Amino acid sequence: MPIPDDAPSPTTAPVPGAPAVSFDDTDLGARLDALLSLPSATGSALDALPFGVIRVDAAGRVAYYSATESRQSGLRAHNAVGLDFFAQLAPCMNTPRVRGRIVEAAQRGAVDIEVGHTGDFADPDRFLRVRVVSAGGGGYWHCHLRE
Repeated sequence: MPIPDDAPSPTTAPVPGAPAVSFDDTDLGARLDALLSLPSATGSALDALPFGVIRVDAAGRVAYYSATESRQSGLRAHNAVGLDFFAQLAPCMNTPRVRGRIVEAAQRGAVDIEVGHTGDFADPDRFLRVRVVSAGGGGYWHCHLRE
């Protein structure tokens, strides 16, 4: 079941003093880049976000897999880091609707797309809002907000 357009997006300040981050932020990629370098009591400040975050490098490999994504998807980070995102981790998203839009956006200079996706590792019927945004230094952030 899709999340209504007017539903509030989870927002959190991942570590004291850090700015709040929302799935719907217009500058989400820059905010995630900044959080990647902030420490928190449990690891990266990205691990405290209420939505899953995956950093995919310019070569298409998983460079970062947040604790939230690990917890919500049921896949451990150490099993995901280093995998080819579309070939090995999420072949279900290796479609013109998802990967095709990412490639087209990247060719135009910046990625910021959102798609609804049904299916998750632990629950094939779970609905996800998937947002993909450019990451600093190349690559992109894959963000998953689960219903």
